[in-house]
Amino acid sequence: MKKYKIMFWITTGLIFLTQGVMEALMLGNESAVQGIMHLGYPAYFFTMLVAFKILGALALIIPKVPARVKEWAYAGFGFDFIAAFISISVVDGFGGAIAPLIGLVILCVSYISYHKMNESVVVGA
Repeated sequence: MKKYKIMFWITTGLIFLTQGVMEALMLGNESAVQGIMHLGYPAYFFTMLVAFKILGALALIIPKVPARVKEWAYAGFGFDFIAAFISISVVDGFGGAIAPLIGLVILCVSYISYHKMNESVVVGA
């Protein structure tokens, strides 16, 4: 139980920092908008994506958020990492697309540890 709690907080903290805090800091950054446009997406997509990432990161890190909302956040980040991998692979080649795969692995560890951590709570109830 304790190892899953540690794994959850480390991986979820990484997701929160990279997908929440760093994205919030990039909100006014023109080069970040150019990066999205380089992949073929319109500029407004960046603002929408950042807003959802911040909300998703908060949903994962705040303990009192309902489990169903956390599931949607995990799904959203999963879709985001997979779409980023595909977009970057198509436009820039596979070499540049490693980061989203690493993010996906971290997300999976967070997801599994979240459920393992809460499994004992449900079983013990």
